[in-house]
Amino acid sequence: MSSDSAILEAMSTAPSKTAITYLRVSTADQATRGGREEGFSIPAQREANIRKAASLDALVVEEFVDAGESGTSVAKRPELQRMLSYIREHHVDYCIVHKLDRLARSRADDVSIHFALKQAGVTLVSTSENIDETPSAMLMHGIMSSIAEFYSRNLANEVTKGMVQKASIGGTVSRAPLGYRNVHVTDELGRVNRTVEIDTERAHMITWAFFRYSEGDPTLRTLLDELTARGLTTRATPKWPSKPLTVTGLHKLLRNPYYKGEIRYRGVTYPGLHEPLVDPQTWQQVQDLLSAHNTAGTHQRTNNHYLRGSVFCGTCDSRLMITTARNRWGTSYLYLVCSGRTRRITDCQRQAMSAETIEELIEGEYRTIALSPALRDSIEELVLEDFDALQAGSATERKQMESQCIELNAQRQKLLNAHYAGAIPLDLLKNEQDRITGQLTRTTDQLASLDANFEQARAVLADTLDLTRDCHTAYLEADNSTRRLFNQAFFAKIYIDEDDETREQTVRVDYNEPFDHLLSRLIPARMHHELEAKKTARPALPEGGSEVNTEGTAEVQGSHTDTLVGRLRNWCDLPECQI
Repeated sequence: MSSDSAILEAMSTAPSKTAITYLRVSTADQATRGGREEGFSIPAQREANIRKAASLDALVVEEFVDAGESGTSVAKRPELQRMLSYIREHHVDYCIVHKLDRLARSRADDVSIHFALKQAGVTLVSTSENIDETPSAMLMHGIMSSIAEFYSRNLANEVTKGMVQKASIGGTVSRAPLGYRNVHVTDELGRVNRTVEIDTERAHMITWAFFRYSEGDPTLRTLLDELTARGLTTRATPKWPSKPLTVTGLHKLLRNPYYKGEIRYRGVTYPGLHEPLVDPQTWQQVQDLLSAHNTAGTHQRTNNHYLRGSVFCGTCDSRLMITTARNRWGTSYLYLVCSGRTRRITDCQRQAMSAETIEELIEGEYRTIALSPALRDSIEELVLEDFDALQAGSATERKQMESQCIELNAQRQKLLNAHYAGAIPLDLLKNEQDRITGQLTRTTDQLASLDANFEQARAVLADTLDLTRDCHTAYLEADNSTRRLFNQAFFAKIYIDEDDETREQTVRVDYNEPFDHLLSRLIPARMHHELEAKKTARPALPEGGSEVNTEGTAEVQGSHTDTLVGRLRNWCDLPECQI
């Protein structure tokens, strides 16, 4: 008999009592099996419960269905929570379930639910088990609840054991991440194997995302916008349609080692059988960039002034913020204000400063960054000699690191073999694997950086010295984005000092590497301007001569100074050279 006819038959008897029914299946697959809206189990439970209600002369007044919800947790089942609220507000005689394990698979949950039903005056009825309020039935109820809990826990242990085994041989133990698809493959013996394959619709965009982010230019937000424009969306599910990723989802995607060919399960990493979408080097580069951006002090903002994030209050060391003020005619002016005073985290009393004035002061600071061609070439020659000596001495260190990498890889393979043979438990495997992975990562990074550091240092040195030839002109001709790069390259922090009496503002800077070695003893821009003015008003000195002031100290002209050369000699620890 169909469920509709069962309902009509139950209603025709004019029942005198009321009942509610609770239906549940554990997985979403059960809830939609056979392409049906409710699968097969839920309609079968419904029909059995309605027949039971008819035998009790009761009318089913409400039905509660948790489709695809586990019975191990009460809090995670919304329909069960709604049912418990319903019985507190309405008079109900019976609560009918198909089996007791549909209601709970935990003895503690069973006791709490049964107590709530009794408090509301509701009698629990099972269509499959004979339970009532008699002592023997209550004993049977307790035994059935204990059996359900044992079954649930034993099943969980067996499933976990199987998933650990599957992960250890490189299989995917959960839903495949974006860019892959879970599929069922039938082998020549007719056996169905669950595996993963590349999602041709999305995989190429995932690979592009890793390489794009590894360039270091985009933020997560800009990368997400580009991926959305390319059409990347999540996979549709029976409950949710496909939609664009979120920033959080993209961050998790970029952090997932699955894309470089590794399976991570319960804290342990295994080599996967699936085809990776990105090489390990690019994946690691993305991780380094993500970690660096988490600690960076600059972010994309609406008012993206090129000085933002680079200038600091000289009084309290707080960051200076850009703010806009308007006069009564609607004209806008940019000001820099101390964040320490604005947020009341310091006792700083600095007033707002005109952004235009600060811009001019920083422009003037670049006048001091100017090496003569002869000085530039001499510095490069001295430092390159030191580089050559250091690189020649690293050959022994390289051999030691290569041997260490070979040994660590051998230890890792032995560890996995022992785990496969059952000689090492999972927790010990995880601890040892973390130790070996950490050592191998550090050694590999050091090995890769030996030659790369020297080559990169040579390139950086040449670019650095080229920049210092005429930074002032280049800075004046640059657009705002390039000026930001100038400031970030040269200066770790730009401090704006202010005289308490005259309110005159000056610039003080902390240089970045390697400019701190080259330029940290240059004179302030204001003194440089005064000396330049004096120099133009005086006759030229004889070649090789040095003008002496009234105190007998050689005057300094920008970076063309004996003090800078002396600092470099000390830094390089090389014999004196003629510049």
